Formats: sequence, structure tokens, C-alpha cells
Amino acid sequence: MPQSDLWKRYLDAGMEFSHITRSRAESIVKDLIKAGEVQREQRQQRIEELLDRSRKNTEDLMGAVRKELSQQLSSLGVVTKADFAKLEAKLDALAKKSAAVPTKSASAAPAPAKPKAQKAAAAKKA
Repeated sequence: MPQSDLWKRYLDAGMEFSHITRSRAESIVKDLIKAGEVQREQRQQRIEELLDRSRKNTEDLMGAVRKELSQQLSSLGVVTKADFAKLEAKLDALAKKSAAVPTKSASAAPAPAKPKAQKAAAAKKA
């Protein structure tokens, strides 16, 4: 199962890259302040930037996963909720259409014409 391990590592890396907690962002900024890369006055701004970037990366990753899943399901021919809803709408429209068209009932239909031979036999009996 090497491919499954590779997939797991890829997902873990993506999650680590895209998900930063506030405490982790604060820790990173604190280290940057100690190293002189960020001024203390910029502390809160940099924390918010890290959190915003983390949210954006998470949204981008989720969008890519959703898109890929959609493509894979489509290629497999799996029916989506949207496809099913369209089919239901068509069936409802057809049901309404067929209910609106009047049908001939058996009692309203005229009696079939009798052949001449049957009419003559019926007249002789009378």
C-alpha cells in the first residue's frame, strides 16, 4: 500500500499547510519578533495575516478537492442530487401535462357499429 501512504502524507501536508490555529500563528509571530523580522507593533496584524492566509489556503484546498471529486463522480456516471432533481422536475411536468389532457372514458365512447348481417339477424328475431 505505498500509494495509500503517499496519499496520506499528501493530505497531512495539505492540512498542515492550510490549517493554522491562532496559538500556532501567535507562536510563529513571537519567534519572528525575537528574530527581529517583525516589529512588536505589527504583532496582531501579522497574526491576522497568517490566519487569513490559512483560511484562504483551506478554502482553496477544499475547492480543489470538491472539483476533483465532482469530475471523478461524473466520469463514473454517478447521478448527482442536481441530476436527480432535474429528473423529478421533468416527471412532475409530464404528470401535470397528462392530468390536464382529457381522456375518453369507456362510458362516453359511442357503441361500435354492428355489421349488416348482425342487424338483419336481430331484426328477424324481433
